[in-house]
Amino acid sequence: MAMKKAEMEEHRRSYLRLMSQAREAEGEGLYRKAVQCALEAWDYIDGMMQFERRYRNVEFDSIPAIDLVLKYAPLLLDFETLDTLENLLKAKRRIERNTSENLADRLSAARERMWKDHRLWDHLERNPNARQDQLRTCLGGDQDEWRATAEAWHKMGLVTRTPDGGSYRLAICTRLGEMVPAKCPSCGNTFEGSKALFLEPMDCPKCKRTGLFVVLAACADS
Repeated sequence: MAMKKAEMEEHRRSYLRLMSQAREAEGEGLYRKAVQCALEAWDYIDGMMQFERRYRNVEFDSIPAIDLVLKYAPLLLDFETLDTLENLLKAKRRIERNTSENLADRLSAARERMWKDHRLWDHLERNPNARQDQLRTCLGGDQDEWRATAEAWHKMGLVTRTPDGGSYRLAICTRLGEMVPAKCPSCGNTFEGSKALFLEPMDCPKCKRTGLFVVLAACADS
């Protein structure tokens, strides 16, 4: 059924609101929360694009809500979200028709990058304090890509990079089984649990609302 103008406009408002939240979370270093907000914005992409194209003559190179996910999902090893994107592009084919970039190709590239990132993460788990300048020797591939991933993980607080003889020693900041404090995004109460527990939305024991808890334990640089 064709959407009415008011429906399209409401979808546009909802999309912009969620993307504002995503950018705010990204700016605060809450990358998984940023991805979650962008993912929620996907429900409104189709209506938003229809409104922009029909009433504001806007053409799209790409979609910011998709761009953000393609940027961070590989670094977060978030396979499920990329599967969700594939399903979205199949269900709403005009999203890709009405963008100049090939989103299917970008999705494929993101999946390829995620598998590489998974290999690097596994390498760091097996080899604490691995040297950054030896990643190509150990893993093959492109040294510049490995370095870029290590730098991104360092910026995201996932990996430490300790200077060592003209390069860096890399180490994962925390193990998923480590006990960490995390704050409910709704009521602000803090609870302690394994880091793995807080990687996905969960029900708050206090206010009972479901949300993505904010892990408070920070990784200090060595």
